[in-house]
This record gives sequence, C-alpha cells and structure tokens, in this order.
Amino acid sequence: MGRAFVYVILGGGVAAGYAALEFSNRGVSHGELCIISEESVAPYERPALSKGYLLPEGIELVLGTRVISADVRRRTLLTAAGETISYKILIVATGARALKLEEFGVNGSDAENVCYLRDLTDANRLVDVMRSSSGGNAVVIGGGYIGMECAASLVINKINVTMVFPEAQCMPRLFTPKIASFYEDYYKSKGVEFVKGTALSSFDMDADGKVVAVNLRDGKRLLVDMVVVGIGIRPNTSLFEGQLTLEKGGIKVNEKMQSSNSSVYAVGDVAAFPVKLFGETRRLEHVDSARKCARHAVAAIMEPEKSGEFDYVPFFYSRIFALSWQFYGDNVGEVVHFGDFSGNTFGAYWVNKGHLVGSFLEGGTKEEYAAIAMVTSLKPAIEDLAELESRGLSYAMAVSRKPPPPSQITNVGDSGPSLVLEKPVYPWHATAGVILAGSIAAFAYWYGRRRRRW
Repeated sequence: MGRAFVYVILGGGVAAGYAALEFSNRGVSHGELCIISEESVAPYERPALSKGYLLPEGIELVLGTRVISADVRRRTLLTAAGETISYKILIVATGARALKLEEFGVNGSDAENVCYLRDLTDANRLVDVMRSSSGGNAVVIGGGYIGMECAASLVINKINVTMVFPEAQCMPRLFTPKIASFYEDYYKSKGVEFVKGTALSSFDMDADGKVVAVNLRDGKRLLVDMVVVGIGIRPNTSLFEGQLTLEKGGIKVNEKMQSSNSSVYAVGDVAAFPVKLFGETRRLEHVDSARKCARHAVAAIMEPEKSGEFDYVPFFYSRIFALSWQFYGDNVGEVVHFGDFSGNTFGAYWVNKGHLVGSFLEGGTKEEYAAIAMVTSLKPAIEDLAELESRGLSYAMAVSRKPPPPSQITNVGDSGPSLVLEKPVYPWHATAGVILAGSIAAFAYWYGRRRRRW
C-alpha cells in the first residue's frame, strides 16, 4: 500500500517550507505535492516564528513520520509504518541533527536538565527547564553561534551563565581574535563568565538523575541548575549514502541544486552547492541560504529553461542584547579591521589573492549592511591594505554607490529578523526561539498567541 506524488519534499524545516511556498507560487496543482516530516507540525519559519506556519492549502502533509529507507533508482521512500511513497521529483531538505555529548565520550544527554536546540520539541523542553531554573546557574557547552545566542537569552531571563569551550575564543570559525574579544568583553559586562581552553569531562547527578555539577577536563567543577549543549551539527544524509554523491559532509548538487541523480534535489543544511564567489563547493548552515536555495531549486524544477545558476554570497547575521552584526563572503586571507572597537560600529574586510572576499560589520545601518554585501559580491581588487584600513566602512559605501555591471550582480542575503530581544515580551519562549536551528527570534510572540574540536 502506498501513495504517489509528482513532487515530494523530505524534511520539515525552513528549506522545506520555502520550497513548498515556491511550488505554490508557481501554480503546483492540488495533490501533486507532499511533505514528509518527522516533526508533528507543518514547516514553520524558524528564525521568526511570529510569521506562523509556512504552508498554503492543497499540500499533502505526512507529519510525525520517519522515512527509514530511500531508493533513488526506483524513486520511492519507505516509512517506518511500512508505507511506500513514490515520487517523480524529490527535494531532500532533511537538514542536520545536533551532535550529542555521547559522540565525544560524555554521557548524560538524557538528563532532564540537559538541553539541545534544533526543533520545536527541543524549544518547548528548553522553556520548561528554564522556568524551573530561574535565578539559578546555567552552563553553556560550546562557544559557537548557538552557544553565544543561547547565553545571551539565558542572561536576559535572569539566569547566571558560564560558557565552556575548548578554543581560545568564541566563534572561532568566523570571528578574528580582535572581534571575538569585543563580544566576550560585552558578554562579561552582562555577567557571563568564560572558561576557555578546556572541555566537558563528566556530569555529577543527583538521585533523580538531574545534573547538579559539570566537571571539566582542567579539574574545575561548576554547580549547575541546567546545561545547554551547542557543539555542532551533522547533516542528515544517511538515507542517501551510496546512492548520491556526497561532499563536504552533505549531498553534492549543481548550480540548480540537482544531485547526481537527476530526479533528486537537495536544499538547506544538507546541500553542498557550488559557490561562484569562491569557485568551489560549500555547505552552508544558515537560514538565508536555506531559503534562497529552496526557492532556486523549485524554480529550476518548474521552469528549467528560465532558471540560471544559483549565484549566492554567503551571509550570516546575529542580534544579541543591543548588538547586531552581519557577515558576507569568506573569512580567508589577510584581515583588515576598521572602526572603533570601543564604540558601537566597527568591522573587518578579508583580502585574499589581491581581492576583497569577505566583510563583517557590527552596528551598521541598513544602507551600510547593503554596502558591505555589495562590495563583497563584486570582489574588487585591493592593492593597498593600509589605505583600505584607513577608509574603512567608507570604502564599501563608495563602491556600493557605483552601479556594477549586470554580470557582477549576485544574490546577496537579506537582513534577518531580530534574534534576541533586549526585553522580550514573552521572555521564556523568546529565549527558546532565539536559538532554534541557529536563529529563531520571535518564538515568544507566536507561542504566546497559540497557547570542533570537542
């Protein structure tokens, strides 16, 4: 027994939702499209849940359903319930899962006050643990994107926070030491403590199986009421190993997001696609990329003769406390810092092989963020690093005001919604929302209305 569809989207996150919306906008017929997701809710806007669910009517939803095998040659999926679902075109939007402590030799992930954040179930659980830990102590394991946003949210909700990570600085994959120092100092001014250069060794549990202390490899013991773990993710590719070409940890796709099997496309965190700006394949873990590549994949499926290459400038952003930064491009090559690091507006350029390839800006205006996006997409030649440092942000502003040749205009990211509110209307749920899948902002509003070195 089974069902057949023209189009099947496997996954229930942002990429799946935006792919479904694009299908709808392009006139997919009623009953042609199906979404299969392990989550019990329809795809939703993770970085801004106040927008609600993403889907229009007329789409078949197969929710709370796990697919246990895929046969791309026969174009079929088998669910845990034994149902076979066939397709003509499959979009893989399976995303990624959070890495667990057990994968690094530490037990305790199942303790009631140890939290991860990847989906709505995780978010609801985190809210409950936070409520029971008000005024207490939290340890955040990990100093990356999730860890930093989580720590900010916990502080806002009056929980004492200690961040623990093995690197010498926070956000080591993106921030320079100088940039990291600014944010660490800001966090310290908000009461956050940092324990760097070490890692979690074990937990101490009480008789009820609740974590009461965190033991570190350097011998420190931290008393806790709750623990949040953000130590990375791993793309969900297991269904397609041995069937599709994999690269950079994800499913390798071409400029139309099409995999090595012509009937299978991949989007979001699971897709490794060619980034024209770099001339190489990359797998990006950010909502902006997920949205745009999902739309592009559907355009390529529905109107292949009209869709061009997916020309995307990598984009990341965050808003924490009263701070707001955006990054475009790549952080390779020589770094040129600019601006006042003791003030509110500063940034950096990355210059590689004589060209500007990356830009970072804290505290910019909408026009200034647009300027660094534009200058990064153009990859201008840089001959004098000292002059670039001297001109700073004004360089990007000047370049952006010159109309570029049409061939050089690329798909730059949209500024994202606010990630952390300084004074959230619904503080508990805003906190969960902030860090859901790396960047949820307004979970509070939505929910209130509805009821590697580790």
